[in-house]
Amino acid sequence: MADLKISDLPEDVPDALAQRAKDRGQALNSYLREIVIRAAYITSNRTLIDDVIAARGHSKFTTEDVLAARDAAHGQCSPHP
Repeated sequence: MADLKISDLPEDVPDALAQRAKDRGQALNSYLREIVIRAAYITSNRTLIDDVIAARGHSKFTTEDVLAARDAAHGQCSPHP
C-alpha cells in the first residue's frame, strides 16, 4: 500500500478537513483515505460511462449528469478543485 504526502496546502485546509473528519466520527487519516479512493474511482466511472454511451449511442445525459445523480443518491458532494 502506498503512502501519500501533500504539500503546499492553504493554511486553513488541514483544519477544515480535520473538522469534517471529526463531524463524521472518523480519524483524519480514514476520512482522507476515503476521499482519495473516491477520487481515484471517479475517473474509472467516467471512462465506463463514456464506453457505455459509445456502445449504445448518444444520450441526452452527460457523464457529469450521471455522476451528479449518483452523488446525490449517495448524499455525497463532489470535491471542488
